[in-house]
Amino acid sequence: MVTYVPHRREEQGSAVPDGAMRETDAGLPAHPPHGPDVLCEQARALYTRALHDGRVPADAAHAECLRPFGLLRADPAGDPAWLLPAAPVVALPRLLADIERRVARHRGRAARLAAAFEPLILAEPAPDPDSAAAHLTVLQGVPRIRTAVRQALADAREELLAVQPSGPRPRLLPHDEPWRMAEFVARGGQLRTLARPPRGGAPPPRTHPLGPAVDGEARTLDELPPCLILFDRRVAFIPVDTAGEISFEVRSPALIAYVASAFDILWRLARPLYREDAPPLPDKAISPVQLEIARLLTEGLTDTEIASRTDLNVRTVRVHIAKVAQVLGSTSRTQLGFLISQSGILERHSSRRFSPDR
Repeated sequence: MVTYVPHRREEQGSAVPDGAMRETDAGLPAHPPHGPDVLCEQARALYTRALHDGRVPADAAHAECLRPFGLLRADPAGDPAWLLPAAPVVALPRLLADIERRVARHRGRAARLAAAFEPLILAEPAPDPDSAAAHLTVLQGVPRIRTAVRQALADAREELLAVQPSGPRPRLLPHDEPWRMAEFVARGGQLRTLARPPRGGAPPPRTHPLGPAVDGEARTLDELPPCLILFDRRVAFIPVDTAGEISFEVRSPALIAYVASAFDILWRLARPLYREDAPPLPDKAISPVQLEIARLLTEGLTDTEIASRTDLNVRTVRVHIAKVAQVLGSTSRTQLGFLISQSGILERHSSRRFSPDR
């Protein structure tokens, strides 16, 4: 790019052609350096003046800014003191034609490059879609990781499973953008989070570990993997280093199924991390058999599987489930599992044993 060099001003007392106005920068902004393909404001003003007056002095300030565009030309009558403007309807098509020629040259270069690389691309062996490499991407750098996680969160519609780290890193979910999590929940997404218990015997948190605006169930275990995010059981993000600078993006169905199965096992072993204030249930509000059924419900068992575990028939199991739902104020089976975990009844009555005779 050619740098613009301001023209030397006329020295005081120097002669100028008759009728010519002395050029001055008074009232105009400072003229920044630019290339020959930039029509600056000062040049635009000079060209407008040339069109109005029919000519401008040859040594007018900023005249050199117009010459690359062909907007000023020498006086054909041979007077070197003046420059004449080219008509806009003539100058514009000429300038556009020059641009089109340059574009055509670049298109030709692109076509030649594509033709040169085509045999090389055809000779390269195609990747195996079933290989692990086709489903595993290494993301390097926090910006790239955050972009991939945000995109996966925006695409998720059903479920988000997360293992939160005990320290500040690596934190994959957008903690500083809680509205993204709120949008996911508003779409009907279900959020389940595993987190370490509070340190030093601190009381349980009053809000979700991902933020007060996040609505979802959270449980805790004393020992957890460092960090994990799983969206709709289709894509998972697993950090490679403790600093959170490198992460795996996993899309392999087999690996996803393995990771989801491991999360479900940890979830069944975990206990609620936080719960809203609620009056404690009476000790005899739920019987031992109902407590056992409630525990099996939180593990995701069906009515038939619960009946087999408790040596009860399915109809009796359903009666007990209805009783538990009535006590906890649940209106659906999905809500019931959440309310059982939130209420803390399984922890408060863990010493009460169930036997089929009771």
